Amino acid sequence: MSKKIAFGIDVGGSGIKGAPVDLKIGEFAEERTRIPTPEPSTPDAVAEVLRELVESYDLPHDAPVGVAFPAPIHHGVVRSIANLDESWTGVDLPALVHRVTGRHTVAVNDADAAGVAELRFGAAREAEGVVLVSTLGTGIGSALFVDGVLLPNTELGHLEIDGHDAEKRAAESARDREDLSWDEWAERLQRYFGAVEDLLSPDLIVIGGGVSKKHEKFLPKLHLRAPVVAAQLRNAAGIVGAAALAAEGSAAAGV
Repeated sequence: MSKKIAFGIDVGGSGIKGAPVDLKIGEFAEERTRIPTPEPSTPDAVAEVLRELVESYDLPHDAPVGVAFPAPIHHGVVRSIANLDESWTGVDLPALVHRVTGRHTVAVNDADAAGVAELRFGAAREAEGVVLVSTLGTGIGSALFVDGVLLPNTELGHLEIDGHDAEKRAAESARDREDLSWDEWAERLQRYFGAVEDLLSPDLIVIGGGVSKKHEKFLPKLHLRAPVVAAQLRNAAGIVGAAALAAEGSAAAGV
């Protein structure tokens, strides 16, 4: 292949998705494949799914693997886990994936991966300064960048605001659970992003997650100092961002 290819994987509690990514344009080079997350979702069981995903494509021999993972990742090690088997805590994820695939591997928190995709190829591509990419879903994911450099594992959805863990009141799951109107939910988002803005003074806020498809129903109701825009890569963001970081990591390592 003449394209610059890396393989991105997005690990979730119900499904594990992967695809080769054309890094010149930030798009899938082939159709994405999804495999249900195994039960129990132990490291060995998930690693076998990752191997199956990688081997289901005819990849260049030097194509690296990037894994977007639903947990804080500290120098490749899973620090804590909520959506998969508790035995993941303390696992060196890149080492595990390299063992089963033989490929150079980079692991990153899934919200950080989505943020990287938006910064490299999406809604924040031309942005400078401080950029916050926030994903609204079951929780609130966050990716924070300063002049294009990622500050990993920010977990800003867990800020305590008005005595509550922020994501319990402002995530999209709270809108569904409490049957909030778009106006009611926008009030909670305004309170959340207003507090974050007071702390970080971002130059741009990008809103992702599945609900970003309906951004016209709530984004115009937010009144913040920073511009607020909808994410562009949506469900592809985790795979694309992980692949981009894998390519950068392999280049830095001289692989």
